[in-house]
Amino acid sequence: MNRALLFALTLALAACKEETQDISPVALTFEAVGHYCQMDILEHPGPKAQVHLEGFPGTPLYFSQVRDAVAYARLPEQDGVILAIYVNDMGAPGATWDDPGAMNWIPADTAHYVVGAAVEGGMGAPELVPFADLDHAAAFAREKGGAVMALSAVPDSAVIAPVALPGDGDDDADYDNRLKALSDKIGG
Repeated sequence: MNRALLFALTLALAACKEETQDISPVALTFEAVGHYCQMDILEHPGPKAQVHLEGFPGTPLYFSQVRDAVAYARLPEQDGVILAIYVNDMGAPGATWDDPGAMNWIPADTAHYVVGAAVEGGMGAPELVPFADLDHAAAFAREKGGAVMALSAVPDSAVIAPVALPGDGDDDADYDNRLKALSDKIGG
């Protein structure tokens, strides 16, 4: 085979090679904002998550709560191809609730989650608390309550169901009272 033909075949094969997108976790910075809330993610306590979508290399979607990232991945409206989801390892050295860490990311599908603990995430909703180490997760569950489970075992109700926050319902009562007063006025 002559050199020109070999070179042409090499170029053709290189052109056919599918490029792979870098889906390495990205450090949290002051520029990172939560996908849903569009607020500075570092201003919120608790573990965070990042979702890497096909076609957006190096620019993951950040979530102020792990629960929100899991909901994002499970909702039917989500139409992007998810290549990777990472969550903070809350058992990593130095990780605290107020500062979960900028680079202690673990794959979401390998984490052990404490579900139903008496803790709130960055947006005030109950949180799924991820750990790389099962013993760390079990110790957290003994201290804060909840059950340890794999991501696949986390029920949709733990991530998608609405959350009643303090003050919720006040608007409903006010609305009902105003509607009743209006009905009385019209009918009376």
